[in-house]
Amino acid sequence: MTEPDCRLFKPAGIPARKLEQVPLTVDEFEALRLADYEGLYHEQAAAKMNVSRQTFGRIVTKARSRVAMALIEGKALKIGGGVFEVDDKGCPMPERGGQRAGRKGCAHGKTSFS
Repeated sequence: MTEPDCRLFKPAGIPARKLEQVPLTVDEFEALRLADYEGLYHEQAAAKMNVSRQTFGRIVTKARSRVAMALIEGKALKIGGGVFEVDDKGCPMPERGGQRAGRKGCAHGKTSFS
C-alpha cells in the first residue's frame, strides 16, 4: 500500500475544527488509488490487495461514496485507520468479520499507517 502524502482534505477557507469529518480507511484509500488513479480493472486491483474481486468492489464502492459525500456536503475527508494488522514485512493487513484477510505482502512495499 502507498501512504498518502496528505491525510486530511477539506474545503478551503473553513477551519478543520468546524467541519464534520468523513473517514476514509487505509483499504478504501488503496482501492481508490488502484482503481481510479492507476486505472486497474477490479480483478487486477483485487489481486494486488489479496482480496476477492467482490470484496474489492465493496471496498471501492464504499470509498467512492465517502469521497462523494465529503465533496458534495462540504465535509473534511480524513484518511487513516480501519481495522488492519501489520504483517512480517511491515505491510498493513485488513481484518474483516473477525478473520484476517491473509495478505502475503503489500503491492508497493512497507507503509507506516497509524
